[in-house]
Amino acid sequence: MDSTAHKKAPAIHLVTAIDSPEFAHLTHALIHSSAVGLDAEWKPNRNSMTFPTVSLLQIACRLVDSDELPVFLLDLQMINLQEVYGLLSEMLLFDAVVKLGFGFKQDLVYLSSTFCEQGCDPGFDRVEPYIDVAAICNALQPKLSGRRLPKRNKSLANICKEVLGISLSKELQCSDWSQRPLTEEQKAYAAADARCLVDIFNVLLAQVVREGIPSQIQKKQSPSDGICGVKGILELPDSNMILTNKFCEAMNMAHAGLENGVDLVDNIESSNPCNISAQVDSYLLWIIRKHGDKLVLKDTDRMPKGSIKKVKKPSSNSVRKEKAIESLDDMSGPTPWDPTLGGDGKPKFLCDVMIEGLAKHLSCVGIDAAIPISKKPEARDLIAQAQKEKRVILTRDVKLLRHGYLISNQIYRIKNLLKNDQLLEVIEAFELKISEDQLMSRCTKCNGCFIQKPLTTEEAVEAAKGFQDVPKCIFNKNLEFWQCRDCRQLYWEGTQYHNAVQKFIDVCKLNE
Repeated sequence: MDSTAHKKAPAIHLVTAIDSPEFAHLTHALIHSSAVGLDAEWKPNRNSMTFPTVSLLQIACRLVDSDELPVFLLDLQMINLQEVYGLLSEMLLFDAVVKLGFGFKQDLVYLSSTFCEQGCDPGFDRVEPYIDVAAICNALQPKLSGRRLPKRNKSLANICKEVLGISLSKELQCSDWSQRPLTEEQKAYAAADARCLVDIFNVLLAQVVREGIPSQIQKKQSPSDGICGVKGILELPDSNMILTNKFCEAMNMAHAGLENGVDLVDNIESSNPCNISAQVDSYLLWIIRKHGDKLVLKDTDRMPKGSIKKVKKPSSNSVRKEKAIESLDDMSGPTPWDPTLGGDGKPKFLCDVMIEGLAKHLSCVGIDAAIPISKKPEARDLIAQAQKEKRVILTRDVKLLRHGYLISNQIYRIKNLLKNDQLLEVIEAFELKISEDQLMSRCTKCNGCFIQKPLTTEEAVEAAKGFQDVPKCIFNKNLEFWQCRDCRQLYWEGTQYHNAVQKFIDVCKLNE
């Protein structure tokens, strides 16, 4: 429980005006960056006829002249968009700066719409060169017999866990980003989403530096074949020299433009950026050539889905299905664990893959909440598992709710988005009784129960050997140790345990 690793927090700069020191720092950082991580936040919009308005643009800068990794939060609600439109347009198209993102096309659509609404036509329609961190994650997968493992779709949180070994919280993803001022938690969350993109890119860069550039990938092409963007440049024998010249030329122009415009850079050193970036990293160039791509928006991308869909009259069959789905929003009648139906009277749930976080929250308050046996279960497998174990399926998947052979009280549709709200929703819907004694009474790793008798220190030391890395100092604190009956994971009542107990006391309002 108490083995969480801490990393140095990034420098976070909230940019709310172009005449601010933070904006000056941003322009300086963009001029001196070789790669930038991009992400955007917006208030969820349920109107399919319009795009959400982007409230915040996060830019994490990988500087060429410093180990610092600053993250800039560009507050699009406070700043004049027309005054930053040109800077962002140049940054998104600048060949010498790699743009990093995760599924950034949707962000780009919303960002372009937001700027167009403020008179910044035609918005943004291209990002180049662009690398999605999902491609980086696939590139970092180990090879077996010369063949790379099949590509898998993963969330950003899963990629961070696999590549960086850190847990990336998505708790605030659906919070109201239009409210001002932003909370410190929102700022930290937004900065982490952008910074992790650069951190993942650095892992790939470190691997390329360590293993070297494969000679068979070095290609030659005649200059007469033409150059099309950064990829065309990189195919030429003297690509380093060409891109270096383009990089320096553009950097000098940007630097001169800033000095000739509003006096924003008085406090920034006036060194020529080309002096800093006179030697372009060949490893970086190879990564762009190997993994670089571009994002291009089509005209249909700029149209909200609700505005291009044909309105169809619902069939009588679909109306019946919708009514059946609505009937699953509220529980009425006996549940599968009801003693009158042969159950043991203990609530049991099966959370689908969309709400696995809720399963862990339910386990933390002592409720038996399993997750699917398979990582990508078919609907029939999920239903079979629930019926066999006498569980109620919890889901947000509307498609799953349409299965006609599901009867009432076998499935419940979760309506809330945040895990804490989902937990309270389930407690209220099923009238669950939660007490302080139940908190942290189940294994958060596998949902199993603990061995009833606590282990002695000697027993805990023996149980941990070759199975779990427990700091030696923990065994010297005269703590009680508990072990899961199923997965054999060891737990102890340390600081993280007490913090978790207090968290769920507050969430479940047990003191009221």
